[in-house]
Amino acid sequence: MSLIKTITTIAFTFSVLTSFAEEHKHHHHHTSPIEGLSPELRQLLGKEMRALQGGMQSIIPAYISGDWEQIAKTAHKMKNSYILKQSLTDAQIKELHHSLPKSFLKQDHQFHYLAGMLEHAAKHKKPELVNFYFSEMNEACVSCHTDFATHRFPKLKKEEKGHHH
Repeated sequence: MSLIKTITTIAFTFSVLTSFAEEHKHHHHHTSPIEGLSPELRQLLGKEMRALQGGMQSIIPAYISGDWEQIAKTAHKMKNSYILKQSLTDAQIKELHHSLPKSFLKQDHQFHYLAGMLEHAAKHKKPELVNFYFSEMNEACVSCHTDFATHRFPKLKKEEKGHHH
């Protein structure tokens, strides 16, 4: 029962985040490191994020139907990136590493590591581990969006704590 509840919660979270992204696509409330990238690189990054989102969303029906092979294939693509690793020029790689904070690169690395672990769990047909790593990947998405993409997801902005007298 808790597994179904987890899947339902994850599916709901995705639909909410997707609607927030669409609703606030053109509202920029503050400058993030992402907004400082060249238009071409921002476009590639956006394409990558949409591919990752599609991959994450495709895992839910595969998981509830026990399609471990499909989850492993999707996780493998996510681990190796859909677009960025295949499409970046040397200059764009240099721009990414100079423009983005180390914490962004660390979170990105962690996400791809988790995707590799999800792939491994799916190949070994371990539903409890598939659920665990999928959940960890969801958390990684929200954490990164909270830290670096509140211009796209303003409802993830952390509330500032002030003094109340």
